[in-house]
Amino acid sequence: MTAGSWPSGSSSSASENQEACRTRLACWLNVGRAGADIIAVVPRVSAVLIAQNEEGRIEAALRSVAFCDEVLVVDGGSTDATRDLVTAMQVRLIERPFDGFVAQKNFAIAQARHDVVLSLDADEEVSHLLRREIQDVCAGETLPQSGYRIPRITHYLGREIRGTDWYPDWQLRLFDRRAGRFKGDLVHESVKVDGEVGRLKGEIIHRPYRDEADHLRRIDRYTTLWAETAHRDRRRAWPGFGEAAAFFAFVRNYLFKGGIFLGSAGLTVSRMNALYVRQKFVKLKALEGRR
Repeated sequence: MTAGSWPSGSSSSASENQEACRTRLACWLNVGRAGADIIAVVPRVSAVLIAQNEEGRIEAALRSVAFCDEVLVVDGGSTDATRDLVTAMQVRLIERPFDGFVAQKNFAIAQARHDVVLSLDADEEVSHLLRREIQDVCAGETLPQSGYRIPRITHYLGREIRGTDWYPDWQLRLFDRRAGRFKGDLVHESVKVDGEVGRLKGEIIHRPYRDEADHLRRIDRYTTLWAETAHRDRRRAWPGFGEAAAFFAFVRNYLFKGGIFLGSAGLTVSRMNALYVRQKFVKLKALEGRR
């Protein structure tokens, strides 16, 4: 076959082949923010995400990890366009009913084709500086450390929150799966590894809440899960403790951790963090009354 020519056959077949190639090219161009994102492939690294009903955020997350050798999404049963967006970007997709964050993330890690794993949530993105750092530390045959903690910066109410309990919010997300896995309870999960852990400077960009109403819904959900776990572990909600803990949470976030310098967003974050603490113990007290 002559270079640049199409296989012989009917004109309709050739047209179909051309259209298929154009479709694949368009998908790759959509995945990368720039040509360098596609060309500068980091070998032997799997980016692993779990998702469920994330049609508004999944594309940005996937574009940010396009430099990895493999990108895998485990969908927990989306009813929106999440799965269609993932497959349109030619990303490997596995469907599995969601049965908790720890179990879902460990399942996803186990399905990765490579031992070096970058674990990301659907509401997160890899910054350009972090991408370059990951490329540097993954240049050899193995990771220099068993895992790496990465600072996470939250975007909320139109600004970066570089203060309160939300920053720098270190997350161990780049690791060798042979040395670590996710552990935790219904609310909080994190990676635990055997071996040395390093730190990177580049940040994970986090967009957890669509608006304040979404934030309040999450607080309601997570405080319920926390109270159920604490009740099962026979923890007690001592009189006045929840109110005192909430007050000190506000003071810590707003005054000691710089929320006061973040304008109205800093005040809102500090109040929401205090509300989260208070609601945990209110719900635990309610469960104690059912014994």
